[in-house]
Amino acid sequence: MGAAAIPVTDVNVIKDAPPAAATRVRVEFIALMALMVSIVAVSTDAMLPALTQIGQDLGVTQANNNQLVVTSFFLGLAVGQLFFGPLSDSIGRKSAINLGFAVFAVGCVLSLTASDLNMMLAGRVLQGIGAAGPRTVAVALVRDQYAGRGMARIMSFVMAVFILVPIAAPALGQGILLIADWRGIFWMFLGLAVLATVWLTVRQPETLPREKRRAFSVVRIGNAVLEVCRSRMAIGSAAAAGLIFSAMIGYLTSSQQIFQDAYGVGDLFPLYFAILAIGIGGASIANARLVMRLGMQRLTVWALSAIIIMAAVFFVIAVSLDGVPPLWSFMLYGVPTFFCMGILFGNLNAMAMEPLGHIAGVGSAVVASLTGFISLGLGSAIGLSYNGTVLPLVAGYGVLGGLALLLMLWVAKGRTGT
Repeated sequence: MGAAAIPVTDVNVIKDAPPAAATRVRVEFIALMALMVSIVAVSTDAMLPALTQIGQDLGVTQANNNQLVVTSFFLGLAVGQLFFGPLSDSIGRKSAINLGFAVFAVGCVLSLTASDLNMMLAGRVLQGIGAAGPRTVAVALVRDQYAGRGMARIMSFVMAVFILVPIAAPALGQGILLIADWRGIFWMFLGLAVLATVWLTVRQPETLPREKRRAFSVVRIGNAVLEVCRSRMAIGSAAAAGLIFSAMIGYLTSSQQIFQDAYGVGDLFPLYFAILAIGIGGASIANARLVMRLGMQRLTVWALSAIIIMAAVFFVIAVSLDGVPPLWSFMLYGVPTFFCMGILFGNLNAMAMEPLGHIAGVGSAVVASLTGFISLGLGSAIGLSYNGTVLPLVAGYGVLGGLALLLMLWVAKGRTGT
């Protein structure tokens, strides 16, 4: 049997295959997982350069309301993450992912044919719900086949690709706008969904056999919610992650206005966005080493403290310069802030899951959804507060960082029993 006939991944096949064939199979599997995990980042970041054009075409009178195109997607994502993990335990990984892509595709069609903002937002909510399928279940699919260091190795490669997506996605969206209008971006989303669906269906075997599946249970989800809420470590870390992600949503929704309106960078917006995104990517790589030496708790406190101090200093500077300090200074503030954010994302989620190992699947879904719901309102408030300056964003980072730090000190107090 030739290498081309080997499925994307099958543990027994990989063991028996020649080394070169096994490597090709593993590389293809990593590429497929990275594509599915990256759907969320592509669906948000590629939209950013088009927000003004979308608002103009759909008759949006308040510029800040264009941000709802981003936040409505996160609303759908928060809802979908709660259900797709448990659903995949019931109907299988591939069926759950394909259902997610189907919902995502319907949302894309609704958005690209939208004639007003309400229709656009309905489509974006559906896209978020659908994207939760591949984003959530891909991790379970990896976990079905790999464990321990093997899983860590595969996920590190997947996340390495995922890190590159926020860097490149705005440039991809900007490139599409050079040859088409904003609807071309939704056609691109639709094409990615079709590609991933066909690839998954043809090349990826089902990893959850029928005898290991569980009936879908709303009661099970409710019990997991109660367990998360009863655990100081889980609820405190999840809430802190929600606060930090609120600041990120505030940035994502207002970044196009900050760079293109306040600073007038025009088509160079994707470049400046990418520079700040590199800070998060670099932190994700550095955290793998730092966490082994310093521990999650200490790193989290240090990163939050740094965010608060930098926000306080830069806020004073920005106020003294009428809210719009030089672009170079904003970038100088942004890169280390985003580095700290990158440190926080992985550690806070890991800490939230630490006491939930016995309900890891549904627990992960609950933590992700709680984080999403917490971040939506606060993140939207930061974005909608945009007033032509960077002050709402910087203040948001400082205040939310302070609240998150208080939560983590509360978590630490519970661990020490003092």
